[in-house]
Amino acid sequence: MRTDGRALVSMQGIVKRFGAVEALRGVDLELGPGEVLGLVGDNAAGKSTLMKTLTGVHQPDAGRIFFEGHPVHFKNPHDSRALGIEMIYQDLALVPSLDVVANVFLGREKTRRLLGGLVRQLDERAMEAATWDVVRRLRINMDSVRKPVSLYSGGQQQAVAIGRAMSFNARVIVMDEPTAALAVREVGKVLDLVRDLKGHGVSVILISHRLQDVFAVADRVMVLYGGTNVGARRVAETTMDEIVRLIVGAGERAS
Repeated sequence: MRTDGRALVSMQGIVKRFGAVEALRGVDLELGPGEVLGLVGDNAAGKSTLMKTLTGVHQPDAGRIFFEGHPVHFKNPHDSRALGIEMIYQDLALVPSLDVVANVFLGREKTRRLLGGLVRQLDERAMEAATWDVVRRLRINMDSVRKPVSLYSGGQQQAVAIGRAMSFNARVIVMDEPTAALAVREVGKVLDLVRDLKGHGVSVILISHRLQDVFAVADRVMVLYGGTNVGARRVAETTMDEIVRLIVGAGERAS
């Protein structure tokens, strides 16, 4: 079965239970190519659970996921990553003592064959070149990719995590609270990165409690409340006040 094909990702009727707790109760989500979707809701609304279902960390108890109109079933994160779906968690999963190149290719290092293929060696030159390519594509302000990431600011470290996803041809990037721990001057730089991703045709799902950031970059905003989708609005056609009412459960259930 296919959907109408206009959505890059379509999640339909997603249910997820943890014991007696129903964390997701029939949630629908659609994401278009090159679209930035803000995903908002109070704590325990189901945002992270929904995204972990999309990225193969959790498997739904009911419902279906479609990618480019085709039904898919993700048994683990490797399955979703194979289709170009990446998630950047709030802790970024970076190793502070390693340099930018090592973090970008961590667990997926490039190698070259030596001695007729008998020996495999890390291809440091290829990895460094690929890292610089991503840095330039995303216009990341960075003077060296051979410094430990701990020497860079929070915004630059967020950029490294985004660059890691881009280096493996991500088509969908889920960003979990990317600006939560950043200074004001760093927030704008990360939002510029989101705009750059959109400019490269990458779809972004932005989980955030900062509505001002969502309204600055998102095309649409979707609200979860109590494990259900209570609203999906085009940013140009709504207000922060309306979204806040939906977040606290005061708005009407959306179709």
